[in-house]
Amino acid sequence: MTETAEGAANKHTIPVIDRMMEVLAELEHQQAGLSIRELTEALKLPRTTIYRILNTLQHHDIVRRDDTGSYHLGSRLLSMASHVSARVASFDLAALCQSFLEKLAAELGEGIKLSVIDSEGILVLAAAQGRREYALTVAPGQRMPIHAGAASKLLLAYLPAQEIDFWLSRPLVSFTPRTVTDPRRLRRELARIKRLGWAQDKGENGPSIHAFAAPVLARDGKVVAALSVPFLAGTEASRMEEIRMAAIATANAISNAMPE
Repeated sequence: MTETAEGAANKHTIPVIDRMMEVLAELEHQQAGLSIRELTEALKLPRTTIYRILNTLQHHDIVRRDDTGSYHLGSRLLSMASHVSARVASFDLAALCQSFLEKLAAELGEGIKLSVIDSEGILVLAAAQGRREYALTVAPGQRMPIHAGAASKLLLAYLPAQEIDFWLSRPLVSFTPRTVTDPRRLRRELARIKRLGWAQDKGENGPSIHAFAAPVLARDGKVVAALSVPFLAGTEASRMEEIRMAAIATANAISNAMPE
């Protein structure tokens, strides 16, 4: 950009938003977080300016403040970023799926999640709340472990072999006695999931939380997401089967609605 063009472009920017982006850029590169003093020194801005920007961003969950007074990027950014990645394929996956999730949540009364896998692991892309008593709360933007949970295992199962090798070479944390942390055992479970075409969680993330998940397919047959239904342990077998079949049917309906 020429100096003249750059000057013209700068006339049409908003300085406070420029400062806000500078703050976010600093936080992006500091996983341990930064205090107001550290941000003031790094950006050479007045303390009051930094404080007002952080206070506003915190109000919108764009940043969060920890117990030590340091600021970090907030959870709202995960949800926003997920919609950006979903639109790369020329359509908004979350928007396409939302009505299906809402319909299933209304029918079952349970919370419904749509999860995807990216370079950081499993991300809940969209969700619909259940109205049934004791329905589990679900929310988009959550990060889930790659190896524990119905949706996580399903998405992992359909990855190319080299990518599965990469994820299984990393430490596999145990969350409950049912979490599978042995890579060989987990590989057998992934093969079983591909054979069945659905996945089940029997308390791998939390001892009282079970779930079923089914794959959402693009027109080329590639798995692009996992639809899952979490529910409380102790649910009757007939009800569990109802949930499993409904999850599979809705995932198939979404797959059939995928654009060419």
